[in-house]
Amino acid sequence: MIRRRDAAGRVLSRPLRATVDVPAADVSAMDGYALSEPVPPGEERKVAGTIVAGDAPGFVLTPPAVARIMTGAPVPSGTDRVVPVEASDTPDARRDAVVFRSAGAPGDHIRRRGEVLRAGDPLLPAGALLTPGALALLATHGHGEVPVHRAPSVAVLTTGDEVVPPESEPAPGQLRDSNTDFLLAAGASLGLRFQPLGIAPDREADLARLAADGLRSDVLLLCGGVSMGELDFVEKVLTSLGCRIEMDAVAIQPGKPLVFATHAGGVVFGLPGNPASVMVGFWLFVRPALRRMMGLESGWWSGALSGVLTRPLPGATSRDRFLPAEIEARDGSLHVTPYAAKGSHDLAAFAHGTALVRMRPGAGPAAAGAACEVLPL
Repeated sequence: MIRRRDAAGRVLSRPLRATVDVPAADVSAMDGYALSEPVPPGEERKVAGTIVAGDAPGFVLTPPAVARIMTGAPVPSGTDRVVPVEASDTPDARRDAVVFRSAGAPGDHIRRRGEVLRAGDPLLPAGALLTPGALALLATHGHGEVPVHRAPSVAVLTTGDEVVPPESEPAPGQLRDSNTDFLLAAGASLGLRFQPLGIAPDREADLARLAADGLRSDVLLLCGGVSMGELDFVEKVLTSLGCRIEMDAVAIQPGKPLVFATHAGGVVFGLPGNPASVMVGFWLFVRPALRRMMGLESGWWSGALSGVLTRPLPGATSRDRFLPAEIEARDGSLHVTPYAAKGSHDLAAFAHGTALVRMRPGAGPAAAGAACEVLPL
């Protein structure tokens, strides 16, 4: 259970029910006049009093008098309609009388008690995402604490002797770490706070020490060290720490050398070190896994939409190929503008994209105006 105001973006673990009738009483939907019988247009009636929102029910209305009533105020017993202010006139600016230009119809502008929900009715089901609207609904029913799926803990570890913190000045042959900042921000977009573990040098003992710390989290995200080089120690180190390697390659471009491992306390994703590969691996595999752990339905290509290309799209080889793209909803269609990335090192192209556009294995080039598959990010 967590406080309602801390629950944005979380997922209900069990259903909740309404605690009150909505509306709690028969109330007016308009500022106007409550009537208990039809009134011929043009007829003047005495105003017996005024009822405002927050007044307790119980106002007694004796025909032929009417009552001035405000939106949300309880209607008097026996009221069969409310005539809006706009359909009335006040003779000589008096407050004790009104002339109706329209009589209205029975039931007009009255919200009946419980017409939205009755106390005990289902309110939100298990698995519901707690959006701002859902939290407003829970507030209406006084749910101060809500049962939610536990948010997974996630640790991030970057590897490589060539990688330095973003605040450092890279020496010749070095580069600043961009992957940690991407992953921290991507986690925040899911409502999760990832723990950065720093940068592990290309030495087994140092990598093992930092990775062991990361395995205390439900999910460990590693960047780099997963390919076939002499200093790519991730699989060996994970195995030495009791992890089981479930896969070490995926038929995608970019991001082929992706490691997925399991252990008694959670899972590990070993993402390639190139920034585009980290991004694609996160969006396609890590994000869906985290969403499932949070209690949401998700899959590696779930959420993809059909779009129309505004620029030509290159083909693909034997692997699914993904390029960054901008998307814009216009004229009833989703317009997709792909970026021609120069490779998995082209952070500039992938940083500008708000979506991934997919080319299926063996697909030939597609011209502007052709249909495409796109995953909004």
